[in-house]
Amino acid sequence: MTGSSIIIKGEISGQEDLIIAGRVEGRIILPDHTLNVATGGAIAGDVVARAATICGAVEGNLCLSERLELRDTCSVEGDLKSPRIVIAEGAAFSGTVDMPARAEQASE
Repeated sequence: MTGSSIIIKGEISGQEDLIIAGRVEGRIILPDHTLNVATGGAIAGDVVARAATICGAVEGNLCLSERLELRDTCSVEGDLKSPRIVIAEGAAFSGTVDMPARAEQASE
């Protein structure tokens, strides 16, 4: 978990869930876990995870193997790839959406 005044530059990978409240500049890889970007949190880089809930800002592509949720406070600029995507009314999103079947995504 990052604090609101923390800035991390570089790639993050791990084997547990992660909450971003500060800023991350770099790729985040959590293939078997969940990423949450809190309101006020920001990512400049691509994300690969099992699931994610975005309340803050992301500039980069999001590739999720199970589920992605964009909340009404979020701002996302990048392409989305996930078998299940929820985009709340009021969410700011610019990019493309790809919703492959789970079996298709697992083979990539």
